Amino acid sequence: MKESYTILLDTIDRVKDFANIIGRFDAEIDLGDGRHVVDAKSIMGVFSLNLKSPLKLTICDCSDEEKEPLQKAMQPFIMEPS
Repeated sequence: MKESYTILLDTIDRVKDFANIIGRFDAEIDLGDGRHVVDAKSIMGVFSLNLKSPLKLTICDCSDEEKEPLQKAMQPFIMEPS
């Protein structure tokens, strides 16, 4: 089941923190700015997005064991459920 969140990565430090956290998980996670969708684990891909506005984080494939820790780890970046 896919889950989506609206997140904000509006500073370089937030992008770095996000990349460090997201890299710990095996889940397949996409990040998009409306026009483009990239692998959320690709820091180059993340920097290619429009970071001035909210982004859509989509957890596409996640094991039951990772689901809760991943949701908890994403809390500092989440603006609102989408």
